[in-house]
Amino acid sequence: MYLIFKYAVTALLIVVISEVAKRSGKMGALIASLPMVTILTLIWLYVEKQPTEKLHAHAYYTFWYVIPTLPMFLLMPWLFDQGWTFWPNLAVNLVVTVVFFVLFALVLKNFGIDLLP
Repeated sequence: MYLIFKYAVTALLIVVISEVAKRSGKMGALIASLPMVTILTLIWLYVEKQPTEKLHAHAYYTFWYVIPTLPMFLLMPWLFDQGWTFWPNLAVNLVVTVVFFVLFALVLKNFGIDLLP
């Protein structure tokens, strides 16, 4: 029963964000930009009595993993302005994000932060 509740709450969050975004792009983006998924994940980990080290690692690595995704939020609207349609735009953004992530991880490795598995 707990697992069903967990899935329902998590899915509800995504549905609410997409419904708000249909009505207001700015409000949908504002809500989506809040770290609600991360907060929910931390709550689920805590409720499931995971060790503090797991919560620490999740919060720490989430910070570092978000940074290389940020250019996507500038590239995607720019490509739309250039006439790109959704699927090709999304594909390019996914590739760019992976490339940025790998480069970012390689740079951070020089500072003792290991992001690659």
